[in-house]
Amino acid sequence: MREEYTCIQSFGGKPEEKRPLGKPRRRRKDNVKMDIKELGWGIDWIDLAQDRDTWRAFVHTVMNLRFP
Repeated sequence: MREEYTCIQSFGGKPEEKRPLGKPRRRRKDNVKMDIKELGWGIDWIDLAQDRDTWRAFVHTVMNLRFP
């Protein structure tokens, strides 16, 4: 038992911080994926963002849905 304790201490001991409990935060990526799914557009959002005009049209469409 004492040997295990010494081993734990030599490797830095127990972690001091724990992960926060609960639901993980939503990232911007997650919001964009949800908006694309809501609109029913069947394309990858990364490809969508590569074309500036199409991306701008997407953003205007989503903004009109959110704030009519």
